[in-house]
Amino acid sequence: MSRPKLVPELLCSDLTVSLDFYLNIIGFKILYDRPEDRFAYLEMDGVEIMLDETQETSTDEGDWWTARATKPYGRGINFQIEVSDVLAVHHRLEKAHWPLFRQLEDQWYRAGNRKVGNREFLVQDPDGYLLRFFSDINYSRGQ
Repeated sequence: MSRPKLVPELLCSDLTVSLDFYLNIIGFKILYDRPEDRFAYLEMDGVEIMLDETQETSTDEGDWWTARATKPYGRGINFQIEVSDVLAVHHRLEKAHWPLFRQLEDQWYRAGNRKVGNREFLVQDPDGYLLRFFSDINYSRGQ
């Protein structure tokens, strides 16, 4: 199995809360974890992310904050995550009464000389990271 060449490591304020969101609501599974370090490596549909609990006010040499953190974390970035069934992920969030940042919709984007379609929505995780889940609509058309 090929490993991704980019795996984001999201610093989180409470690993237990983040794991509940990512595992029980979104549908990721743990590939491996280090509970003693408050760390977990997750996977879903070939998407891999790491979660690392850290204190936002910590100044320990081992912490990776580049500046004092305030929620929402990850401002200025969103993670586009392709899933096999975006409607299933959307349904689990609805069932959990988790608020969406942007509602489910079909979006068309120009990619070179064609249009590609995504069925997508955006949601913030417990620490405010913006996640854009999508499935390919499997339809493309010329410009």
